[in-house]
Amino acid sequence: MQNNFYITTPIYYVNDIPHIGHAYTSYAADSLARYNKLLGKKVFFSTGTDEHGQKVELSARDKNMEVESFTDTISKKFKDLSETLNLSNNDFIRTTEIRHKDYVCSIWKKLLENDQIYLDVYKGWYSVRDESFISEADIKIDENQNKIGPSGDLLRWVEEPSYFFRLSNWQEQLLNLYNKNKDFVMPKSRFNEVIKFVEGGLEDLSISRTSFKWGIKVPDDPKHVMYVWLDALFNYISVLKNHNNKNIVSNFWPANFHIVGKDILRFHAVYWPAFLLAANIEFPKTIFAHGWWTINGSKMSKSLGNTIDPNFLVEKYGSDTLRYFLLREIPFGEDGNFSEELLKIRANSDLSNDYGNLIQRVLAMVVKYKNGIVPEGKNLNNEDKSLIKTPINDIVEIEKLMKSCQFNLVLATIWKNIRAANAYVDKNKPWSLAKENSQRLDTVLNVLVNTIFKINTILQPFLPSSTIKIFNMLGQFNEIEFKDINREIEVGTKIIKPVSVFPRIES
Repeated sequence: MQNNFYITTPIYYVNDIPHIGHAYTSYAADSLARYNKLLGKKVFFSTGTDEHGQKVELSARDKNMEVESFTDTISKKFKDLSETLNLSNNDFIRTTEIRHKDYVCSIWKKLLENDQIYLDVYKGWYSVRDESFISEADIKIDENQNKIGPSGDLLRWVEEPSYFFRLSNWQEQLLNLYNKNKDFVMPKSRFNEVIKFVEGGLEDLSISRTSFKWGIKVPDDPKHVMYVWLDALFNYISVLKNHNNKNIVSNFWPANFHIVGKDILRFHAVYWPAFLLAANIEFPKTIFAHGWWTINGSKMSKSLGNTIDPNFLVEKYGSDTLRYFLLREIPFGEDGNFSEELLKIRANSDLSNDYGNLIQRVLAMVVKYKNGIVPEGKNLNNEDKSLIKTPINDIVEIEKLMKSCQFNLVLATIWKNIRAANAYVDKNKPWSLAKENSQRLDTVLNVLVNTIFKINTILQPFLPSSTIKIFNMLGQFNEIEFKDINREIEVGTKIIKPVSVFPRIES
């Protein structure tokens, strides 16, 4: 277990097509998965779709489609997006799959046996958008005296038989969990929100509905369907219960990271550990709640109709460019305003002008002055040694930053090395050394080639396609792990004539 790493995205809700917020979450999880794999760990990365609930049933009706056909269609769009984004996920779980339904039914029976479920009648205000009953404290009143939920939708009064989960029993145990596990929720500001919510008291949770049919039927009481969040959250274990017909729960549970949006943090940081504690299952290690991308200051959401299609952006700019922008532009956990203009500026400045230019000019000089053969470096001075060692020395800082998902700072650290390498080229002027000092030229080019190799090694989680192209130009065709950062490219290696990896984006 020590060398295993399990990370998940939330399973995405299929009431509509994917938007860029889904890409953001997926890129973050994928970069963490790739990073840990490069450390030599055995990684399992899961994503998928959440397909039950009233909102899905209504969305299918709006499209004049059978709900099964509707969920198949939308789920396929999310699965296709995983390929478009170049994700490295090991599995894609759907909550309509038999392997998931069977596991959730076994959990229901276990909770029932543990006296954590009872039948009663629910009366309260319900949000279809959030698939949740809303407490009075979270209800707002609009100018027409309508009751509005946290997500801005009009609430409905619901009164129906319901099974309840004894959430109120778990307040003290949850607070103890939070107190003993300081990294259970990140970032810290979100953790404080969770603690404050639980300290305010917990009410028992309605976990079944009878007013619609699209969901997993409650065992031995098929008039009820399970609450969508009780159903959905257990995907994180059901995907391990039957992955390629194998049970790998003992290898990877508890999860190291659940990456989620801040709007679903309460479900993951309060309800999820309570369900697990009640079922005598170990809880995950860290839940990271990231911020939202906004358009003109408004949250990007399917319900508001202001979403951006990630397929369009990938086709236009490339997956690596989109990934780099999303993870570099804002601290993971904070909100950020999206615009294509910002993406272009960041891509041209960082990828094309800085890294692309470094690769192009250095490798072109190796081809021009050394017939593409990596020369030997001799008599390295302090500046040479500092440049080539900095990426190695940064590994410790990068590891610390990755543990807290500070992707923007990881990339900022790497870019200091890239800019230092460009400054080194300008200072040492290899084009002049080619006429004046061939031995010093050999050393400068050797240092630069190996600096690019080391920078490229630690950039792999963030530019997975581009770094492969760069390694190939460096004559490196085998898989490169982080431990390889300590070695150097063998003298005499043939450099391939460079091609543009990050072409400028014209306005």
